[in-house]
Amino acid sequence: MSMTLVRMRSLRTVFLLKCAGSTMSSTPALRVELTSRAMEPITSSPVDIGMRTLQRLIDFLFNPALTAPRSTVLVRLMAGGVFLSEGILKFVYTNQGVGRFTKIGIPAPALTATFVGGLEIVGGILLIAGLLTRVIAIPFIIEMVVAILTTKISLYLGTSPLPPPPALPKVGFWAVMHETRSDYAQILTSIFLLVVGPGPWSLDAFLQRHHRAAPPVGQRSEAPHPLPAQ
Repeated sequence: MSMTLVRMRSLRTVFLLKCAGSTMSSTPALRVELTSRAMEPITSSPVDIGMRTLQRLIDFLFNPALTAPRSTVLVRLMAGGVFLSEGILKFVYTNQGVGRFTKIGIPAPALTATFVGGLEIVGGILLIAGLLTRVIAIPFIIEMVVAILTTKISLYLGTSPLPPPPALPKVGFWAVMHETRSDYAQILTSIFLLVVGPGPWSLDAFLQRHHRAAPPVGQRSEAPHPLPAQ
């Protein structure tokens, strides 16, 4: 859309300059005024600005940059593997799913545990494969923030409904720092993947390369049909 505005501005400039030059009765002052008007920027409407912002957001999420190092695959494997295993545990062991959500006061614990477990399984596989990496990183960041707020504040205050840590410290700041180490690592890796993208060793990168290598639809030439034998 920005290229369209630039072309419109250029065409308007050329048109007004030609009008000024072709008019024999035009004075130099009039030509200067026409030139200054032609160079005035075309103001964009709020709808145009919103559409450009939305397009940039879509490109950021679904067409990520491939400038991240190849070693980003190790970060994806670590984060995706943890999310995948934790999602499976929520279905295998009740105390890790519905039971845990019930104790900490999550609304509709059965439905929420099923949703979060499914999200972790599907999202973990997507992170490992590097598919829709930036898209799936967003709900994982939200999930980690909710997990810290719902479990670690009560642990700091000593009012947690969950079983206390097996060894000291059991409450307070250092207990929170110890128990939140996994949440801390997961949220930072999710933010990292949201910022840098999946890296070149990913399905996102493969699909981008395949899309760029494919010729446009209008330029695809069909193979000539052989003439029937006479």
